[in-house]
Amino acid sequence: MNGDAVAEATAKPEAPRLPPRWVIRFIWRGHRLLYRGTAGRLGLRRPSPGKAAGMLRLRTIGRRSGVERAVMLCYFESGASLVTLAMNGWGSDDPAWWLNLQARPDASVDTVHGTRPVRARAATADERRALWPRFADFPGWGDIDSFVAARERPTAVVVLEPR
Repeated sequence: MNGDAVAEATAKPEAPRLPPRWVIRFIWRGHRLLYRGTAGRLGLRRPSPGKAAGMLRLRTIGRRSGVERAVMLCYFESGASLVTLAMNGWGSDDPAWWLNLQARPDASVDTVHGTRPVRARAATADERRALWPRFADFPGWGDIDSFVAARERPTAVVVLEPR
């Protein structure tokens, strides 16, 4: 291999283009508004492999404020646990909800089946290897490998276990 071929082979893959940050934030806020405005009748869904990831509302306690925070997340089921990614609109920083869960892992989720208490943790290395391919079953996540490769830090696979 010549020098150009080596540099090309070791270059970081280019991430798919993302919309501007304000668009991503607008969509997040709109989703939360839809959920609140319909008293929870709209905005949540069950995962449907091959079609779409599920949508849940995660409620955490702020690590500094002590105030309840809520966020809408995509997920899929693995046994009795719910699995999601700690992503921040594919930005380089970890999302605040993941930082809150690392400080206080007990939380609750609202799903189409109701509210339930959960305990959050990062997937172990073996779990991550087993769970990662399942994200491809849900096209809504897009080209997840390209997005993750472009991030400056690893993306945690978060397991929400029933308490």
